Amino acid sequence: MSGIYFHIPFCKQACHYCNFHFSTSLKHKSAVLQAMQKELRHFADQGWRGPIKTLYFGGGTPSILTVSEIEAFVGQAAALFDLDPAAEITLEANPDDLTGDKMQELAGSSVNRLSVGIQSFDAQELHWMNRAHTPVQALESLEATARLFPNYSLDLIYGIPGSSMQQWADNLEQALHFKPPHISAYALTVEPRTALSSFIAKGLSADVDEGAAQEQFDHLVQTLSGAGYDHYEISNFAQPGFYSRNNSAYWQGETYLGIGPAAHSFDGKRRWWNPSNNSLYIRALDKGDIATEFEVLTPRDRYNEAVMTGLRSRWGVSLKKIEEEFGEVYKAYLLQQAAPYLRNQFLFLDAETLYTSGKGKFLADGIASDLFMINLK
Repeated sequence: MSGIYFHIPFCKQACHYCNFHFSTSLKHKSAVLQAMQKELRHFADQGWRGPIKTLYFGGGTPSILTVSEIEAFVGQAAALFDLDPAAEITLEANPDDLTGDKMQELAGSSVNRLSVGIQSFDAQELHWMNRAHTPVQALESLEATARLFPNYSLDLIYGIPGSSMQQWADNLEQALHFKPPHISAYALTVEPRTALSSFIAKGLSADVDEGAAQEQFDHLVQTLSGAGYDHYEISNFAQPGFYSRNNSAYWQGETYLGIGPAAHSFDGKRRWWNPSNNSLYIRALDKGDIATEFEVLTPRDRYNEAVMTGLRSRWGVSLKKIEEEFGEVYKAYLLQQAAPYLRNQFLFLDAETLYTSGKGKFLADGIASDLFMINLK
């Protein structure tokens, strides 16, 4: 097992674009945290072992937790599993939570990496997204983070309807002022059952302009590559030596546990997930139950995932690995489906590994879907 992901399902308010599971009420926070501790013990009793290379607190808004609550999970993981002394321990945090006292506590804790949800430095864009922080809080949080944490990341969002290329360029310039070791930049997507989806359906907001989003993506790649960042996954950029270990393990198909409501786990051949409901999750753990749904991945499923994650990342899709794990039929199919994209240079082959080219990166998910195996089981 490479790592453990803790899903903390609480937020101060709902961002208009977000479809992750969370609650804006902290009424059941203690009960959820206790249930998560029970779930950790369950997997230890089932024989899951390390070495654990990463702990990742996501959400939701994990920075809502107190430092002592965070340390309780770290301590329990270390006691139950083989936690690597050099493990990467990441906490996703919102700028408005990173106050002076909280920052000092975090700097003295087991957390050694922050992922700061900036999303934008622009007041208009933050208001449109319904973020809880202000541009001033964004800048202040990064000043403290850069001072106290050698390893940190910040998140940005592009493709916001109505936002100009100049606003996006200004966001990147502000981010680069801090020289962050890692930057994650995500294209805004319209997810079902979100406020944004409703606003667009009612004509209260423009839809995402894919052409504008691609232009902003191209500017993102050019700007960060020029600043010395490795573009190691479609949405992720890092200075050398600062790739996210948690995310890299996921893209390379390593096993992990997901703890908490809506969290997913993967053991190499099976995936399972907890209910996206805090009360149901608590009741299940009270009864000694865990995941309510699971799937056994067929060779076709695992092949499709290898193609998707490989084309999104710097590691590409190894033809040798495809043949070894799935057989010659899959390798031949992959090359057949990739042929048009190789001809138009959206893909390229190097040392028997298939990669997306510079002009193919923004379209990687669509290209991958055309390479999926849909008939064999």
